[in-house]
Amino acid sequence: MGDHLSRDRITAPPAFDRWLVPPCALAIHLCIGMAYGFSVFWLPLSHALGASACTNLPAAFTSTNCDWRVSDLVWVYTLFFVVLGLSAALFGSWVERIGPRRAGLVSSACWCGGIALGAAGVFLHQLWLFWLGAGVLGGIGLGIGYITPVSTLIKWFPDRRGLATGMAIMGFGGGAMVGSPAADRLMAVFTSPGEAGVWQAMLVLAGIYALFMTAGALGFRLPAPGWTPPGKAEIVAGAPSCRSAWQVAPRNSGWSGACCCSTSRPASALSASPRQWCRKFLAAACLASPCALPISTRLRKPRRPRPAPASLA
Repeated sequence: MGDHLSRDRITAPPAFDRWLVPPCALAIHLCIGMAYGFSVFWLPLSHALGASACTNLPAAFTSTNCDWRVSDLVWVYTLFFVVLGLSAALFGSWVERIGPRRAGLVSSACWCGGIALGAAGVFLHQLWLFWLGAGVLGGIGLGIGYITPVSTLIKWFPDRRGLATGMAIMGFGGGAMVGSPAADRLMAVFTSPGEAGVWQAMLVLAGIYALFMTAGALGFRLPAPGWTPPGKAEIVAGAPSCRSAWQVAPRNSGWSGACCCSTSRPASALSASPRQWCRKFLAAACLASPCALPISTRLRKPRRPRPAPASLA
């Protein structure tokens, strides 16, 4: 099994179709994207026992006789993405060293195992176990599962890096669109008097996600050293981009000597293409949105009526 997961065994032959890799990436990202949809569990969990709500967070950690508050549960969402960033930073080089197939299986084990451990915390009504399983262990699976498909797709699509990243992010963002309705239906199936059906729904989702993530991880392949995309012989996987080559090249060399990865289109046509203008527009919109938010908030505030001027004597 270890030899089957080695980098040498997952190196693709020259005739391998690179478009077989995006479905594997989507299989992983659609599963871990359920992190955005975990709020579907908050309301049922806040009424799981039918008792009074816990008075504070320490009481929620130690007591099994009071219902968790929503404010106690949303910390799982915070743990998801804090641990995601930390694990992505810590395990990035490790993922590159062991290859995407092993990393994908580790991600599947952490994410699905974390959901299962969180389900045990719900069953035992132990908030700390729910945090540890879904938030911490699941967050590690999120981080590894996030960077593994992205780095693999970029290797296969060096000529379309934006498209490769977008395909992966699309799956991550769309995971809640699939997972939240599924979790809602599962809770409706398992709901009974005195039972919210949350831990059963989490266990079923963990099993389904384990199947899809394992299939996606086993489908990953790596391009051979020196592999180039079809019809793009001048673009080598892992080669520097046009911008980095321009920064390294002498100033007086011009685009002809610096842009080693340019296509047959001239640089002027590339800079004026609709794709470039779309990127500029999206960047400007992202930069402007934080500034527009307080302005729109002020515009929505009702204006106070001005006091009537005092009558002149």
